[in-house]
Amino acid sequence: MDGIRIISTGKALPERKVPNAKMSSYVETSDEWISSRTGIKARYFSEKETSLSLSADAARQALERAGLSSEKIDLCIVATITPDYATPSVSCLLQKELGLREDIPCFDINAACSGFVYALHVAAHMMNGTGSRHALVIGCEQLSRILDLKDRSTCVLFGDGAGACVAERAPGIGICGVLGAQGDRDALHCCGQGRKDPFIRMDGRAVFRFAVTKLEETLRELERCSGVPLEKVDYFACHQANERILRHVQRKMKIPEKKMVTCIADYGNTSGASIPILLDEMACRGLLKKGTKVFAAGFGGGLTYAGIYLEMDRDLPGAEGKETS
Repeated sequence: MDGIRIISTGKALPERKVPNAKMSSYVETSDEWISSRTGIKARYFSEKETSLSLSADAARQALERAGLSSEKIDLCIVATITPDYATPSVSCLLQKELGLREDIPCFDINAACSGFVYALHVAAHMMNGTGSRHALVIGCEQLSRILDLKDRSTCVLFGDGAGACVAERAPGIGICGVLGAQGDRDALHCCGQGRKDPFIRMDGRAVFRFAVTKLEETLRELERCSGVPLEKVDYFACHQANERILRHVQRKMKIPEKKMVTCIADYGNTSGASIPILLDEMACRGLLKKGTKVFAAGFGGGLTYAGIYLEMDRDLPGAEGKETS
């Protein structure tokens, strides 16, 4: 079975940036309290933006950097728990917005913070089944719509944004990854709009225990199935939930700090958008060069967990839409 490669990335953010100091107008908190416990300095909240507009902007950037027209896309998947509508899906709206062909699959996937990695796996298998070449895979969230701004344990953590990639079927390299779920409503859930309590509710300690356990297990399994020892992995692109989680696993597994890349300080936890935003940050920093080996891993609501091994076969375009030097 053929594998998958990412050939370009993109991201989009709402105009409104919300620093930690602003959160003190909603709940009793401070910049020091938030940053010392989470590593977060700011996040973005949507006002006029929609899940469609954020997804479309990120997708356009990824397409431009890939040098591909919309007609070349054979599959479109959006990972989200905050679509604009129950139906049509964000991906179907994107088909029209971007001018994608009508004869391609377009659908959303809900695996919360693991959603983008789930979507990469689905894209790889679907492209194998159809013989198609290019997939547009997006993670997009507007978590500000489902935040209780009176709940300090959750409202300071989350933000909005979208990340996108163009993925290409890669003959001969195979698919190495991990997918799993440990059903647990009490640890993390959101009943959604129209319900008595429509907001995100979370047991922080339970989520922390799950996250550090499953993240380590996922990275170990990626090491086993890829045949790439941890010390030979260039970067670990993990879901940006809380810097304490990432640093706990990094130290326990003796991973060099610089290899556990983070961007949570600037964006907060963007759930399904977290990993694609991070990958775009890495491309813009010039980290994703030809031959770069990446373990990407997600964990979150469901509770779900997922991982995938990615190896770059070219320098990924950076912030100016050109290959980074």
